[in-house]
Amino acid sequence: MTKPIWIKHAAQLATLASDVKGPRTKEGMSDLGVIEDGSLWIEDGIIQAVGTTEELEKRYSERLHEAEIVNAMNHLVTPGLVDPHTHVVYGGSREREFEMRLQGATYMDIMNAGGGIHATTRMTREATEDELIEQTTRRLDSFLAHGVTTVEGKSGYGMNLETELKQLRVMKRLQEQHMIDIVPTFMGAHAVPPEYKGREDEFVDYLIHNMLPVVAEEKLAEFNDVFCEKGVYTPEQSERILEAGKQFGLIPKIHADEIEPYGGAELAAKVGAISAEHLLKASEEGIKAMAKSGTIACLLPATALYLREEAALGRKMIDEGVAVAISTDCNPGSSPTTSMPLVMNLACISMRLTPAEALTAATYNAACAINRQEQVGSLEVGKQADIVLWKTKSYQELQYLFGVNHVKSVWKKGVKVV
Repeated sequence: MTKPIWIKHAAQLATLASDVKGPRTKEGMSDLGVIEDGSLWIEDGIIQAVGTTEELEKRYSERLHEAEIVNAMNHLVTPGLVDPHTHVVYGGSREREFEMRLQGATYMDIMNAGGGIHATTRMTREATEDELIEQTTRRLDSFLAHGVTTVEGKSGYGMNLETELKQLRVMKRLQEQHMIDIVPTFMGAHAVPPEYKGREDEFVDYLIHNMLPVVAEEKLAEFNDVFCEKGVYTPEQSERILEAGKQFGLIPKIHADEIEPYGGAELAAKVGAISAEHLLKASEEGIKAMAKSGTIACLLPATALYLREEAALGRKMIDEGVAVAISTDCNPGSSPTTSMPLVMNLACISMRLTPAEALTAATYNAACAINRQEQVGSLEVGKQADIVLWKTKSYQELQYLFGVNHVKSVWKKGVKVV
């Protein structure tokens, strides 16, 4: 038994609590459940009470002397941030490509020259599990320092059975070793391996018949993702992979319409994907289909900035009724960042989300995108005490002060980790 924790006098306690079940849409994304002079009571890593400081002071009047007291006066308190789309486990680095891109090379130019995903695949195939553990731990530590307490992690830098399993096993080990919760996604269809060039359908068959069964048998992933893009996987191939994954109990996700409109958003709705990612070039029809199906749009404004592309139409998606989440897309080629605070800033600046919508997209909706909304994403009784204390007085100030990490303290399951 650890001492109870009493967080009191928060200038704003943004609980994200709501009577609405499932991801927030439209006006619901602006309802942060803010409590002025807010307070939390935590025991054994679980939130026991949420309310004003006066309410909790009365309720626990005979136990206040037991508690570790955190005075949050003049500070914002929020749920721990949730990053629902990362490629956090990989080997090596690709800083040379940054220069190439500045000199005019496109994403596909770099990939076709043997760079991009293929370069990281080579380095990840060569790395040992222990080497990947060491590299990934540094990134996870940085996520924590930026207020992120849960991340999704994708495989996809192996594209052969051995390395895909290695990445997923690294995530499993880190889930046991690191304070951050890691939610695993199998993404064997991140690109077509060079050895299968011109034989893409053969690789799809290999993935379905040789990779998916082992991933499922070893219970190494919860989700199955595919890069549906011209020059990578066609909508037809993507549908085969996602439908096959469903037969093994893996929930579909899809990298969709990043480089050009390709029917990825429409496919996400068709297969019942929990989320569609990127969506920079999603069509009007695709956006409407996602709104109807309840597929969450996981938008990655830092990736668009890094690639010097127009950001996804976040404002339009919300207005059309799509639930929006946001993510760093932490990866070595197109978004080498772990800063979700920066991503929230960019969501406001480049996609015209309001400060309240950006916070919802980085907490509760992000948790929904990885099926973790019952444990994290809001400050409610019975949920994990994943909490961030910010050096700002309001959520508006948090989004206004651009490009600065305002984290003061982070608790994961009631343990102070930052």
